Amino acid sequence: MGLFNKIKNMFAKDKSDEIEVINKEKLNEVSEIVEEEKVQKEEKTEFIEEKKVKEEVKVYEKGLTKSREGFVSKLANLTNKYHKITEDYFDELEEILIMADIGVDTVISFMDRLRKRVKHENIESTEYLKEIIVDELFIIYVNDSVIVNKINFSEKKPTVILFVGVNGVGKTTTIAKLANKMIDEGKKVKLIAGDTFRAGATRQLEEWATRVGASFYGKEEGADPSSVIYDGLSLSLEDDTDVVMIDTAGRLQNKVNLMNELEKINRVIGKIIPDAPHEVLLVIDATTGQNGISQAIAFKEITNITGIVLTKLDGTAKGGIVLAIKEQVGIPVKYIGLGERKEDLQVFDIEKYIYGLFKDMM
Repeated sequence: MGLFNKIKNMFAKDKSDEIEVINKEKLNEVSEIVEEEKVQKEEKTEFIEEKKVKEEVKVYEKGLTKSREGFVSKLANLTNKYHKITEDYFDELEEILIMADIGVDTVISFMDRLRKRVKHENIESTEYLKEIIVDELFIIYVNDSVIVNKINFSEKKPTVILFVGVNGVGKTTTIAKLANKMIDEGKKVKLIAGDTFRAGATRQLEEWATRVGASFYGKEEGADPSSVIYDGLSLSLEDDTDVVMIDTAGRLQNKVNLMNELEKINRVIGKIIPDAPHEVLLVIDATTGQNGISQAIAFKEITNITGIVLTKLDGTAKGGIVLAIKEQVGIPVKYIGLGERKEDLQVFDIEKYIYGLFKDMM
C-alpha cells in the first residue's frame, strides 16, 4: 500500500468539515509511517547501488581475464621460482612488466621505487613482495593527483563531446555505447557525423543512432565536416539536446592536415557554443599496445585531449597499457571497453582495474 493511501485510511473515519485538532496519536503514527517508508527507500537504493557495483566488478574481472592469466600467472611462477629477492628476481620481474605493456619508462621508474622500498623496509620474501607490487602499481597511476574519470558536463545545454582517433579503433561503436549509457540516464543525445571522408561512416553512425534512440545529423559523403558540425550544433540548440557527440575523421593524408582539420572544427564549435567542446576524448585500441601510446602522444600535440577511451581491453593480454598511458602521456583514462555488449563500456575505476588484474593474488 502506498504512503498516501496508508495515511488516507487512517483519517477516513474522521471525515468532518469541522475537524480543527488532529489526534496526536495519529500524527505520531503518520510520522512512523513516513520514517519507515524513508528507511525502506534508502535500503532499496543502497541495495541497487551495491548490486550495480558488484556487476561492474564482474565486468572488470571477466574483461581482464587475458591480462590477468598472462601477467599474474607469470608473477606467481616467479614467486615459486625465487623464495628470496635477488637481482635475478628483479631482472625477470622487469621483463614480465615490460611484456604486460606497462611501458619501458614506466617499468624502469617502477623498479627503482620497488628496489628502494625493499631496501628501506628490509623485505626478503618474494611472497610478501607481491602485495607491494600491487600497491606500487596503484601508486604509479594515482601519483598524488586527483583522478578525473567523469565527463565534464556543461551547466548550460548542450554538453559537446568531440571524439578523435585513427580508423579501426572502435570510435563509432564507442560513441554509440556512450550515447546509450547517457540515454539510459534520461539525457537527450544527438550524434553528429563529422567523419565525411571514410566511406559509409555517416550511414554507420546514423544506424547506431537509430538503434540506441539518439537523434542524428549528417550530410552526404565528402561534405565539409565543419559545415556538418555547424548545422548539427545549431539544431541541438533549438531542440533542447542535453549531449552532442561528434565523430571526426580518423585519418587524413598527414599530421598537418589532421591538425588543420581539428583546429577548424574546434573554431566552428566555439562559434556556436563558446565554451565547447567540453570534452575531447581520444579513442585507442588496447590491442595495438605501444602504438596506442604513440597515437596518444601525437594527438596530444594536435589538440587538447581531456580523456582517453581504451577499447578492446578484453582482447589483449597486455592490460598494463592503462598504467603506461597515464604515466607517459599524463591523460586520464575515462572509459574502458571490456567486451562487445553496451554494458561492457565502463567508466574507468583504478581500484576495480587493479582488483580485476590481480584478484587471483589477493
